[in-house]
Amino acid sequence: MSQYNDNPYYSNTGAGGGYLASPVGSTGGSPGGAPRRTGASHSLRPVTIKQLIGATQAHADAEWHIDDMEVGQVTVVAVAVSINAQTTNSVYWLDDGTGRIEARHWVDMSSGEGDSEKFGIKENTYIRVMGSLKSFGNKRYINATHLRPVEDRHEIFFHGLDCMTATLTLEKGPPPRPGQPQTAAAAARTPGTSAYTAQSHGASANDQFSHLPAIQRNIVNFILAQPMDVRDNGVHVAAIARAIGGDAQSISGALDKLMDEGHVYTTIDESHFNVSA
Repeated sequence: MSQYNDNPYYSNTGAGGGYLASPVGSTGGSPGGAPRRTGASHSLRPVTIKQLIGATQAHADAEWHIDDMEVGQVTVVAVAVSINAQTTNSVYWLDDGTGRIEARHWVDMSSGEGDSEKFGIKENTYIRVMGSLKSFGNKRYINATHLRPVEDRHEIFFHGLDCMTATLTLEKGPPPRPGQPQTAAAAARTPGTSAYTAQSHGASANDQFSHLPAIQRNIVNFILAQPMDVRDNGVHVAAIARAIGGDAQSISGALDKLMDEGHVYTTIDESHFNVSA
């Protein structure tokens, strides 16, 4: 299967993430630790591998920072140079031209399938990986919660531009809206801001989702309408389905699409979702 075709950048390939409870959970490298959640951990930032390699921590248990800004969930587009499938996890050696890093994806033992069969990922092809930066034994890696093949070569270029947009937005703040006067960029520079969330700080927090299909927009609006303590743990898919209506397949497909595009992410498990904002 060629990694290039005419599908959209974020076409869903049925890769729902396959992530359960990871045996390696703490940023400081102690297996089984529960990561602390802050505002930045609720945002998804497109990054290059070089940025991940250059990320810093104040101490072993501290959150990661890129360019002095806290970073939570990240997404990378890179070539899977090698794939090492093991019993409990698959290890991907990624190279995006700026550097190399490992990504680990923990296998759903109940599925009876490995990553290669489940996601259709092959060596020496481009893939998109979403997850968080971790470190164990002085070695950093991406704890992957969602991954899939890149099927349109334009997504590779788009990701590079997306990384630059996110970095500049964090440094200088989002650009002014049409008809809005230029203001100090520093006023918009807040932790957790990304290319996916910067536009939500204007007159309407939902403007950035106006282009989405109705079912996806309704899902996002329902999650945003929940109390913050509920959103922190994520809104269960059953609650979303009851509120939105429609068949389960449509709801599941819409959530997969929203996650592929970085609009939502899973929280305490694969059934709870929050908006990347």
